[in-house]
Amino acid sequence: MTRFWLQNALVGLGAGLCAAVLLSATSNSALTFLFYALASLPILIAAIGWSHWAALLAGVVAAVGIAPAVGPTDAFGVLLGVALPAWWLGYLTLLARADTTTGELEWYPPGRLLLWCAILGAVGIAPLLFDFLNRDATLAQTLRQFMRQALRAQFQIPEGQPLVIPGVENPEWLVGILVALAAPLWAAVLALIETLNLWLAALVLRISGRLRRPWPDLAAMRLPSATPLALAAALAASFAPGVPGFVAALLAGGLMLAYAVIGFAIMHDVSRHLHGRVVMLIGMYATVTVLRWPVLLMGLLGLIDSALDLRARVAAARGPPAPLA
Repeated sequence: MTRFWLQNALVGLGAGLCAAVLLSATSNSALTFLFYALASLPILIAAIGWSHWAALLAGVVAAVGIAPAVGPTDAFGVLLGVALPAWWLGYLTLLARADTTTGELEWYPPGRLLLWCAILGAVGIAPLLFDFLNRDATLAQTLRQFMRQALRAQFQIPEGQPLVIPGVENPEWLVGILVALAAPLWAAVLALIETLNLWLAALVLRISGRLRRPWPDLAAMRLPSATPLALAAALAASFAPGVPGFVAALLAGGLMLAYAVIGFAIMHDVSRHLHGRVVMLIGMYATVTVLRWPVLLMGLLGLIDSALDLRARVAAARGPPAPLA
C-alpha cells in the first residue's frame, strides 16, 4: 500500500509539472495554443496509467505551479477548465463492473466518454465568462467588441479607423454572425481537444503496456439514446438572452462535435470491407482538415445514425462474412 501511494505521488508530481510547463508557454505563436491544448495529456496519462489519485495531485500541482506567473484567478480557471476535466475523464475511463452472468468486466462505454468530452468542452470554456463580463458592458456587447478587435487584427485595421472588410458591405452584420457562432465553436474546439487527448493518452499507454482496460471498438461506439433530446434542448435554449443562452450554445457546440465524431466512426465502420479503405479515410480527413465545413456533414451523419441506425442497416445489407476456405 505504501508503494502504491508513493508511486502515485511521484507520477502525479511529474505529470503536474509537465502540465504546468505546457500551460506556461507564452511564445505568441500557434505553438502557444498547441501547448495549452496538450496540457491535460500528462494528467490523463497519470489517471489512466496509474490512478485518478495521481491525476488529482497532478491537477493541483499544475494549478499551483502556474499561479505565480498568471495569478490565483487564472490558476483557479486552469484547475476548473483543464485539470479537473482531465481527472474526471481518467476516473471514468477506468470504471468497470462485473457482469452478473459471465463475471467479465464491463468497462465504461466509449460513447459515454465521448459525451463527457462534449460536456467538459462546454465547461472548460465557461471560465472565460469571467474575462468577458465586466461592470460596464453586457455579455453581448463585450463579445461584439472582442470580435471587432479580432477582425481588426485579422485585416490589419488600426484603432480609430472605420471597420472596412473587403467584400463585406456591412461589417457589423459579420460581427453579429461571429458573435452567434463564437460560443458553439469554442466549445466544439475544446470538446475536440478533450477527445483527442483522451485517445492519445490511451494510445500512449497501450503502446507502453500500461493501459488498464481493453482497447474498445471505437468505430462501433454510440452516444446515449437521450443525447438528441439534450441537443435539441440546448439549441432551443441558446436563443435565450444573456448568460443562459451563451451557456446553452456552449453545450450545443460540444454535442454537435460529439455527433461529428460519431459520423467519423460510422465511416470507419461501414468501410471495413471496402477495397481502398485507407485511401478513402485519408481523403476524408484531409478534406475536413483543409475545408473544415464538411465536419458539419459528419455531425449530420451522426444525428441520422442515432435515428435510423445506419451501421446496422449497412451490416444487414452486407450480410454475414464469407466462410473460410
